[in-house]
Amino acid sequence: QVQFVESGGALVQRGGSLRLSCAASGFTFETYGIIWFRQAPGKEREGVSCISIIDGTYYADSVKGRFTISRDNYQNTAYLQMNSLEPEDTARYYCAKHRLYRCGSSWSSGSYDYWGQGTQVTVSS
Repeated sequence: QVQFVESGGALVQRGGSLRLSCAASGFTFETYGIIWFRQAPGKEREGVSCISIIDGTYYADSVKGRFTISRDNYQNTAYLQMNSLEPEDTARYYCAKHRLYRCGSSWSSGSYDYWGQGTQVTVSS
């Protein structure tokens, strides 16, 4: 079955950096788009970034220039490098399998079908 295991979340100070990892299994990893999304208490889910072989990388405006998504198709792992973290980035971060082989313009609107348990990122001010 499709599984994701996210790791790398932590408590960091404003301006700090973290690298999240997402180990995937149960599907042909290199074929599908991979999405990172986040959810903070009392807030809606927010698409953070998406990566696919077909159409590259996409980012939410709120993280552009600070976050970098990447993937290692040999290790079936996706990454999210987060720099210049702000308290507004505090959330639980999840990785997910896109329904399609690409991200596309609507990648951030819930176009995923499997995701993991998430990893908590807390940014203190």
